[in-house]
Amino acid sequence: MAKLVLAGRAGCPEYARAELLADYLQANLPAFRVHKVVQHPDRWEQWLHDVCEMNGWEHEWSPIIWRELLDRGGKGLLLGGLNEFLEYAQHYYGITSMMLTEEMLDIAEENLQAHVESEKEQEEIRSLINPLQIWITSASAPTCYQLIPLLASGDVFGMTTEISIHLLDAVQFKECLSGIVMEAEDMAFPLLRSISAHTEVDKAFLQADVIIVLDDILLKRGTLTLENCIRTVSEICQVYAPLIEKNAKSGVRIISTGKTFVNLKAMMIITYGPSIKPENVIAVATSWESAAKAMLARKLNMNTAGVKDVIVWGNVTGCTYIDLSHAKLYRCDSAIWGPANFSRPLLNLIYDSKWINSEFISAQSSLRSRVCHCAGMLPAHAVATALRYWFHGSPPGEIVSMGVLSEGQFCIPEGIIFSMPVRFQNGSWEVVTELEINEKTQEVLECLSYDLIQEKRVALKEIEEMHPYKADKIAA
Repeated sequence: MAKLVLAGRAGCPEYARAELLADYLQANLPAFRVHKVVQHPDRWEQWLHDVCEMNGWEHEWSPIIWRELLDRGGKGLLLGGLNEFLEYAQHYYGITSMMLTEEMLDIAEENLQAHVESEKEQEEIRSLINPLQIWITSASAPTCYQLIPLLASGDVFGMTTEISIHLLDAVQFKECLSGIVMEAEDMAFPLLRSISAHTEVDKAFLQADVIIVLDDILLKRGTLTLENCIRTVSEICQVYAPLIEKNAKSGVRIISTGKTFVNLKAMMIITYGPSIKPENVIAVATSWESAAKAMLARKLNMNTAGVKDVIVWGNVTGCTYIDLSHAKLYRCDSAIWGPANFSRPLLNLIYDSKWINSEFISAQSSLRSRVCHCAGMLPAHAVATALRYWFHGSPPGEIVSMGVLSEGQFCIPEGIIFSMPVRFQNGSWEVVTELEINEKTQEVLECLSYDLIQEKRVALKEIEEMHPYKADKIAA
């Protein structure tokens, strides 16, 4: 019996021609069998190199065809590429391929599409076999209680991705965690593979894909001075970061959220975890963004969903600046109408400039109070939104505010976590640097940067007292 292995690059016209001929031979010859191996174009060269190195062959193009010696054992016998296969079929079976070039190209394109769809299906199957591991710290907080149904519903990670949730908190909250676990299990979410409570910090973040850091310093510790608060943040992150490096997956995504020191927590995790990728750590500013949009929508008597591109700059749980200079309105009831994607600048439609320059700015203090003292629904929605964007991309053309590590964009000093406009795409984010910033906004950003730099200096001082070598590393 003849068994041929036909391997090629998905989308290769010559592979398509060889495949069609092999299918014909297998259908018409009782002793002829063919095994096909298709590789994605991005992986083809490496795969071909590995196969040839293992078998001692020399072959540099697609397809590669060899004969398996079923009755003798040992390695296969290399035939070559398409031309050698055509000669083989003609010589042994008197059959050749009459495929036209146009037909060959069409089949090659179909092969590529089919291969991509097959890989997508396999990825979905793997996600069901290996659920996404999600860890939530300070899980007794109300935000966690509101967040679990959002994560388990499928709206965040997709309707084919199962998840396992791990709740981490101090031992005094063990009973509370057990109650949350029992209630989540009773809800019987189809995509929630498991949910568990943990009070032993040494075993935290095992195989974590996502870590949500909820710890609120002032709320739980009752500290009063800024130095004491920052020392507490340092102590917590000094415990978390090495455990993340040790136990979590290398590509773990970390979200800092809560009511206090959100930017600082993100920065300290990066500081104490040098192998943690800075681009995998963000501070959620979506609560501010959503609340500001709601305030503007009420002023304009329109749906909040139509307010886009409101930018939150600065320290998420400290001094922030809500920038309306790039904000747009969609489906706004005005004299000018257009299709669903038609927008107008927000500042052109709010004719009450006094409200913008006085009431809206002064109202931001009450907005801060509302964001920081909400029951948990708003921050939970903010975290879920950030994760959905991170995994599936933010809406095309829209700006999202997120606290990320500055690399000098918009003249913001490097090395601080600063809320700025970003877009999410293909599982990562990028700062929207093409925005034009006016002189007034630039002055505000300098003041906001000073606030975060001072926070960082205090943190450096605290770290220097405990670990001088770490302080030197951060300062560098």
